[in-house]
Amino acid sequence: MKFQLKGENEVTVKEATKEYAQQIIDFYNIVGGETDFLSFGKDGFKRDVEEYRTFIESTKQEQNSIILLAFLKDEIIGLGSITSSQKDRTKHVGILGIVVSKRYIGLGLGRALMEKMIQWASANGMTNKISLVTREDNVQAIELYEKLGFEKEGLVKRESLIDGVYYNTLLMGLFL
Repeated sequence: MKFQLKGENEVTVKEATKEYAQQIIDFYNIVGGETDFLSFGKDGFKRDVEEYRTFIESTKQEQNSIILLAFLKDEIIGLGSITSSQKDRTKHVGILGIVVSKRYIGLGLGRALMEKMIQWASANGMTNKISLVTREDNVQAIELYEKLGFEKEGLVKRESLIDGVYYNTLLMGLFL
């Protein structure tokens, strides 16, 4: 899938394969230093490359899970994922994660990735709810999630501790 960001940049979105494992780890470790809205900071995504390759491959085999990468030329600038349990009682729920490089926030990339993942989840024959978590003060992201139909479902108090400050985590869900 290709689309234009606001401006002139053409972005290519494709499903992750194990060959991208190191590039994904590097991307996470960079963006972890660009925002405090992730569950890890700069260089805080500690994963073994072989272990992560195995994770990507097992995710590709699951009917209810996907990892999408957004590329500008050969650089990953965004990542969206839906990961789901394989347990019968909860496999209908996909957990959504989205990360966009700071340079590309506000250009439509997050929305495009979200729409693609929602479309994919609606069509996979298994997922009928998408859940996500975000910090309660991540206003820009929450506005996007609500525009796409997500509802606030709950609040986990003092879930994150960053530089001595506690933050609440908002739980949101979208029924397909």
